Amino acid sequence: MGHTEADLAQVLNTGPFHLALRAALAVRGLPLQRVQHHLAHRGIKVGVTSLSYWQQGARRPQRPESLRAVRALEEVLELPGDSLIRLLCAGEEHTRAEDERPAGRSYRALVQASGAAEALLADLQSPADDGLHTVGHQERVRIGPRRELVGRQSHHVVRAHRDGVDRYLAVHHGDPGCDPARVEVNALENCRTGRVRWHGETGVVIAELLFDTRLRAGETYVFGYGFEDGTGGPSTEYVRGFGFAGGQYVLQVRFDEEALPARCRRFARATTGVPRGARTDLTLSGRHRTVHLVEQGVRPGIVGIDWDWD
Repeated sequence: MGHTEADLAQVLNTGPFHLALRAALAVRGLPLQRVQHHLAHRGIKVGVTSLSYWQQGARRPQRPESLRAVRALEEVLELPGDSLIRLLCAGEEHTRAEDERPAGRSYRALVQASGAAEALLADLQSPADDGLHTVGHQERVRIGPRRELVGRQSHHVVRAHRDGVDRYLAVHHGDPGCDPARVEVNALENCRTGRVRWHGETGVVIAELLFDTRLRAGETYVFGYGFEDGTGGPSTEYVRGFGFAGGQYVLQVRFDEEALPARCRRFARATTGVPRGARTDLTLSGRHRTVHLVEQGVRPGIVGIDWDWD
């Protein structure tokens, strides 16, 4: 959906920061690469990935050099002085450790928050409600010797709450540096791969998984799928977002013996814009080099595991 000057003026007044930044980029018609170029001319080095995270609400600029970049953005985007800085100061307080780490990636929420990914979902005719509730979901994530996310597999049990549901849209958000064109989608059980769309700048891949039958309301379905990645930089977390309450969710992360983390934690948060809560240290299994979490009944929001390498 397009933004107008009136929309921009309103969101600059009300916030939050990431929505104001996104609206300004849209109204000025500047792609992130051009913004990065303008900042570089002002002696400020900011990666396109960081700019993308800022406008998605996945990361908040807080370090001194990042705040300097925000002030420059006000000039580049022809905004009133201190308009973006004011919104940052009005937001939730974050610790530096949280600000330097990409926020938990609620795949559905974060993807829908990104204009580029919204376009991908629209291209696949995705309604706001896909007609499915999660009964059970088990994910296995593999981290490789270069600390990269090698791949992940999902075993998913869903229940239809309306007639005619025959697909599931799986979303993969690669780590910074991910080349989504090289990410492989695998339909493993009771489904087949349909259309696949990706966005190079954000590392988002959306895959249509087609069921073998059309479900009626109340029917359950079991299917499996996976993504093979290995194209991104060092991974520091894996998260799963839930738009609705559901059943059991199990997440297991397995590390290569050549790249073992120093510390692992489970965390949860209500949305991408608030600090992480319910943090719990997890013990790495010496034999299997894995950590895991089990949510007996998921609630709307985000749960995940993050880790430190040093």
